[in-house]
Amino acid sequence: MNRESFRVIKPASRWLILLALVAGLACLIWPQQQPAPGPAFDGFAMTPDPGFAHAEGPISFNFPNDFGPHPDFQTEWWYYTGNLQAATGDHFGFELTFFRRALVPPAQMPTRSSDWAANQIYMAHFALTGVRDNSFHPFERFSRGAAGLAGATGLPVYQAWLEDWLVEQTGPRSFHLSASDSGAAIDLNLEDLKGPVLQGDHGYSQKGPQPGNASFYFSQTRLQTKGTLKLGDNAFQVNGLSWMDHEYSTSALDTDQVGWDWFAIQLDDGSELTIYDLRRKDGSIDAYSRGLIVRPDGTTQRLTTVDFAIHPEATWKSPRSGATYPSRWTLSISSENLELQITPYIADQELRLSFTYWEGAVQVQGAQNGKHLAGSGYVELTGYFQSLQGQF
Repeated sequence: MNRESFRVIKPASRWLILLALVAGLACLIWPQQQPAPGPAFDGFAMTPDPGFAHAEGPISFNFPNDFGPHPDFQTEWWYYTGNLQAATGDHFGFELTFFRRALVPPAQMPTRSSDWAANQIYMAHFALTGVRDNSFHPFERFSRGAAGLAGATGLPVYQAWLEDWLVEQTGPRSFHLSASDSGAAIDLNLEDLKGPVLQGDHGYSQKGPQPGNASFYFSQTRLQTKGTLKLGDNAFQVNGLSWMDHEYSTSALDTDQVGWDWFAIQLDDGSELTIYDLRRKDGSIDAYSRGLIVRPDGTTQRLTTVDFAIHPEATWKSPRSGATYPSRWTLSISSENLELQITPYIADQELRLSFTYWEGAVQVQGAQNGKHLAGSGYVELTGYFQSLQGQF
């Protein structure tokens, strides 16, 4: 069986699919008698296992191989978001993300001859935002990294997939994304205008004080995007900009960290911003929060908490989860004489799936050195419904 021929079974409850997959995969992936079982699996919530590799300092990256998986690390994700416009004037946001989670370190994986045997579980999220009709359409899938159902490769070309949700490299700087579910679909071609951008210290992103509490992290911050988007009976030719984040680690949030506010902003002067606030239990911002400016020529400027400030200006309460999220922000970077107002295109972009979080398309207005700037981007808000400590 391969991913092209696999038919998706969609149970009514997203929580049931999580529980069923965890129980089923535990039975099918592992032998009935196992002398040294690995750590207990609870969705994607696991305590980091010391048998995995840890991010402990800057490394040299090798592309396209490093677009692919890093199975020596416990957790990895490929994160695509974008803002797209149609000739009709319609504006859309999209998210297509793939998460990989290893059950045990590779050296502890039992030898099994079955094509269904796997040490990796994949989860993927796909969501479309329709601004004109104020609609949001989130979807979730799980599968094992075996039998062609889900996986990722770096060589000979980069691919990541879960069943028929797919990203694949089609040229030195070109990529293809496709996903569809329940009347929502994207078929997009992306061209990387700047190449991979290394976050943090040359791709080493420290998240806390403990050794190894870090990730390797790079982005593609300006992906020119064209293709087709479908919602219901309507199909649109669209174009715009996308963003990709790739991060891998064997690390969880620190004990007092409960979540993060993450901003990816693309401005019309050709520059981009990554900013993330790590939030602590007492409501303060962790000192390991960071940012990065990517200038039009591709050069970068690292930011720490002394360089930027994010001020929530409004809130939105979810009618489904009851969580209250910030819903409009002022972002300022004093050293750049830059101030931006960031507003969601629509308020309700909450994904209430196996994890409940807010991730959505935003519009940006502001000024730098007295010159008007505009743009768009994506914001991710986690830990408002439940703490994500120990989840990633």
